[in-house]
Amino acid sequence: MKLGKLDNDTLDRLILSRFKKTRPESFGAPHIGMDCATLDFCGDLIVTSCDPITSADARHIGSLSVHVNCNDAAAGGAEPVALLVTLLLPPDVTEDTVSMITEDLQRAAEYAGVDIVGGHTEVTDAVTRVTTCTTVIARTPRFRMLCGARPGDDIVMTKWAGLEGTILIAYDHADLLRNVSEEHIAKAKTLAKYLSVVPESRIAMQNGAHAMHDITEGGVLGAVWELAAQTHCGAVVDRRTIPVLPETTAVAEATGLDPYRLMSSGSLLIACENGNEMLAALRDSGIAAAKIGKISEQGFCFTDGTPLDPPGADELYRLMETK
Repeated sequence: MKLGKLDNDTLDRLILSRFKKTRPESFGAPHIGMDCATLDFCGDLIVTSCDPITSADARHIGSLSVHVNCNDAAAGGAEPVALLVTLLLPPDVTEDTVSMITEDLQRAAEYAGVDIVGGHTEVTDAVTRVTTCTTVIARTPRFRMLCGARPGDDIVMTKWAGLEGTILIAYDHADLLRNVSEEHIAKAKTLAKYLSVVPESRIAMQNGAHAMHDITEGGVLGAVWELAAQTHCGAVVDRRTIPVLPETTAVAEATGLDPYRLMSSGSLLIACENGNEMLAALRDSGIAAAKIGKISEQGFCFTDGTPLDPPGADELYRLMETK
């Protein structure tokens, strides 16, 4: 495709016409000539967050762009409403690829219950692969703001460690998985349906969550540190209780990566007073969850007393550095 902004006909055909208005807060879907989106929040607080996706295959970059950003807002106790998506496309991109990404974006937006209300699309030689930068706009009533983790709180984790990393490795690093069974690789590629934490965040807010944190770069161990540090607390983690899928274990062993420090979008940490009640509420809604530790007054360690190191670079970058 030619460098620069897409012409209006191509922009509308491949992208803008695919996005629909579904939220009452939205004044309309994006269209040619509209540079701003208008939303009506009726006095609620507006919550925003912005994240790029730079390391994903084009086949699932759309869904990751939606869910990673919506998850940030949901973990803050807010309801995602709308997204602004910037697409930076390399010159060798095809219209079929752009169309595939747009359809993936819209499917994920419908699942998350948000509208895509604008953004920017450009073909540029500044990137060698499709890159996105997405901003989520969310709302929350003033009285529903989270108070923060407290010493003595249970730490509940939804789903499984290394969820996003498992998907990315299965798609992008298949050459390293020669000793992994076809069944495990096939299952790893189906895990994208679990990437949203919006459903469990709603349940957590209804059942006494003090704080939440979506597990992204740095994995579950990094996320525990960040969850507690927000309120100057510490944490004690029982590594044995952290759930890991068999396909994640297989992929991690084949690549020499630590699944507990591997990208885990789709999993949510919840600090709450009664972890057992939270587990029951989540499981009643069909969401897998486990109690993995407690918030402490200070310090970070495992239950055996071994220190828990602060977050570092995600394990996935070790594979990217070798490419």
